[in-house]
Amino acid sequence: MEIFNHNANVNFLGMRKVSIGIAVLLMLISITLLAVRGLDYGLDFTGGVSAEISYQQPVAVADVREALAKAGMEHAVVQSLGGTKEISIRMQPTAAMLDQGKVNLDKVSDVVSRALKAARPDAQLKSRSSVSSQVGDELRSDGTVAAVFVILGIGLYLWVRFERRFAIAALATEVHDVLVTLGVLAITGREFDLTVLASVLAVIGYSINDKVVVFDRIRELFRLARKAEPVEVLNRSINSTLSRTIITSLFTAITMAALYFIGGSVVQGFAITMLIGILVGTLSSIFVASPILLWLGVSKQDLMPQTKENPELARRP
Repeated sequence: MEIFNHNANVNFLGMRKVSIGIAVLLMLISITLLAVRGLDYGLDFTGGVSAEISYQQPVAVADVREALAKAGMEHAVVQSLGGTKEISIRMQPTAAMLDQGKVNLDKVSDVVSRALKAARPDAQLKSRSSVSSQVGDELRSDGTVAAVFVILGIGLYLWVRFERRFAIAALATEVHDVLVTLGVLAITGREFDLTVLASVLAVIGYSINDKVVVFDRIRELFRLARKAEPVEVLNRSINSTLSRTIITSLFTAITMAALYFIGGSVVQGFAITMLIGILVGTLSSIFVASPILLWLGVSKQDLMPQTKENPELARRP
């Protein structure tokens, strides 16, 4: 047909054995890394101590972080509290903050105050508190449940909008994208905190967007083509949406790169996780989702409504 005679036609499905093999290998490696090495959970998940500091004059977050580092608190998370004179600090307790192995809030106040007053005498400790690891365990389980519900919800939506084979293909690729993204975080040792968790959930949504675009094109071409083979339809669908996929991914990646280099340390985890997820999700949309559809046996009959006039187009069970 004419719809198959324009634009480049790269045989992506011809590479399906290699692409699926690589995808499965990456998933297995990621699962192994997560089981053996695990994620480097941040204070949001492991617990620690926090303090709020006020200054009489504006202060830079970098200066506060430098003052804490000089006092032996190199990995403290420092954030501005809605202005330039109030600062939030979160960190793992040092030995000087412990009393018989437990956090002593009076010692926390003393250690933090001395470190900050040495750099800026106008530093005043407003409050201090400790967060138990139990809270972190709850956050970790809640985050896992949230990710599972998002993936299942997407699968249900695609089942209703398209057909169950599309839902299965989307679920498989979403699991692949999440596992590989987490595997990269595990092997690089990047800290996993709430911003990174939010980024992983965003990756799920971003990844499925690419796949829905391809799935829409597959349905359209199946309905337009009378005798085209599934391999031909799937290849054409990927090729006809390829430029859109690449441009969208490129500009989103540029935005995340700017956020990483300009946004500061607070959002760097979010940005780098999104960059990883964009790359993985884009590749899976091109090389993984459609081969799974082909393996599941998708055909024209799956996408045509059953009618009395066209009983041969009834959906297969």
